[in-house]
Amino acid sequence: MKQVYLILLLLPLVASAADADFTLVIKDHRYQPSELSVPAGKKIKLLIDNKDATPEEFESHSLNREKVIAGNSTAIIYIGPLESGRYSFFGEFNEATAQGAIIAK
Repeated sequence: MKQVYLILLLLPLVASAADADFTLVIKDHRYQPSELSVPAGKKIKLLIDNKDATPEEFESHSLNREKVIAGNSTAIIYIGPLESGRYSFFGEFNEATAQGAIIAK
């Protein structure tokens, strides 16, 4: 019986890990979509799916995030809650083409 209560107590913590899930795809050394709209004031779970055979580094100074995503693999980054605004990001290994922005509204 105590286990059931413990599980019920932990459910809000699991549910609040992220308010919403969003996906970015890396393909041909470009982020798709290049602009991703997300709700302001919410914690976001960002799934980054690297379809390229080579690694790419998701980097954003405005989001204070940096993560290498191996080729043909997926990574998860939690961000937010964000204030309304534009938050740029880039792929450090292919900076000329791997550019994008998260727009919180």
